Amino acid sequence: MGALEIRQIRCRSDNYAVLLHDPESGETMVVDTPDAKAINAELEKEGWKLTHIINTHHHHDHVDGNEALKAEYGATIYGPAHDRDRIPGLDVALKDGDGLSLGRHRFDVIAVPGHTMGSLAYYICDEKIVFTGDTLFSLGCGRMFEGDAETMWHSLDLLRHLPDDTTIYCGHEYTLNNAEFALTIEPGNEALQKRAEEVRRLMRERKPACPTTVALEKATNPFLRPESPEIRENLGMMGVENYRIFAELRQRKDAFG
Repeated sequence: MGALEIRQIRCRSDNYAVLLHDPESGETMVVDTPDAKAINAELEKEGWKLTHIINTHHHHDHVDGNEALKAEYGATIYGPAHDRDRIPGLDVALKDGDGLSLGRHRFDVIAVPGHTMGSLAYYICDEKIVFTGDTLFSLGCGRMFEGDAETMWHSLDLLRHLPDDTTIYCGHEYTLNNAEFALTIEPGNEALQKRAEEVRRLMRERKPACPTTVALEKATNPFLRPESPEIRENLGMMGVENYRIFAELRQRKDAFG
């Protein structure tokens, strides 16, 4: 089975869409559609015909391009069954445990509620790639617009238990701001210090800090590190459940910006 060809596309001010092309079948998928024009430009550049659209959640900056791209290419739109009435042009409603394929590459559907209650992640089994939308970011996580802290923490805990060498594609480039916040929470983390310096360099060079990996996020992302003694001590929250640590971190990040 040939490897997928992947193109990450910067859209709007800080969104990402991701194109995946299977050379064997000729099928092409886009994960989220913040900007139909930017996605179409990349498709035309590569000479690919869009066959699949998958949405991670219903927010407009992830679905705005659905109908224009469907009209242009006749692509099938997949998205959360929970939000079937909020996903424009939805053809196939998905829920936790479902699967879909691009050529012979299988995707597992993982429910990750919290940012929205219908949020889904998509894990490519043979390539060890996961698309997390706005649930998990590089060095951060999404705000809880619809879920509570316990629900969101369960979703993040699922994602951090994927194989360490899993590549993570997320929905936004927030890494620099996330790094600055993380350093206020766990300043003694040497892996975080190194990652923050790398992110500053990438931003100076106008390069993306995404994708990332499960191993890197487990080592540096405070939202995946509630067991860290330094984090617990800095929060003054020794001996409490992980989700309560997460809740405090999310509250502090909301205030941080």
